[in-house]
Amino acid sequence: MQELYELAGRVAVILKTRKETIAVAESSAGGLLSAALLSVPGASAYYLGGGVVYTKTALKALLAATRDETKGMRSQTEPYAQFLSSTVRERFASSWGISETGSAGPTATSYAAGHTCVAIAGPNGVEAVQTIETGNDNRTVNMDAFARAALTLLLSKLEQG
Repeated sequence: MQELYELAGRVAVILKTRKETIAVAESSAGGLLSAALLSVPGASAYYLGGGVVYTKTALKALLAATRDETKGMRSQTEPYAQFLSSTVRERFASSWGISETGSAGPTATSYAAGHTCVAIAGPNGVEAVQTIETGNDNRTVNMDAFARAALTLLLSKLEQG
């Protein structure tokens, strides 16, 4: 967890300096992305909100997403992660949106445990998307790995300018 907090601290410095904001839509990370971002003192300067979009019910309730918007998309895929990051950014009117959608385990879904997709949406639309395969079926290990991967991808985009 310490590495998550350190990554979030680096993200926070950049967001605060630029006076930019972020919103989060995560699933199998279970809130760890938000927890890490909120662990930094002064998080209210950049963190607008987010949610654990773990089910279709949550998708509708938290992001006001319709079936038409997600028609033909499967969760745990890069297109779905891109949709989540763009939608959470739009709904919260934030500078950045970050998303994660996967299978933490221990049992597999339509993908093997340890599979997730993360995406970053920014001022220029979808800025990055990445699929992560840990090869592990340990739920908590995967949750941490997914959150770290998402924050690392976000940090790389923020550091690019």
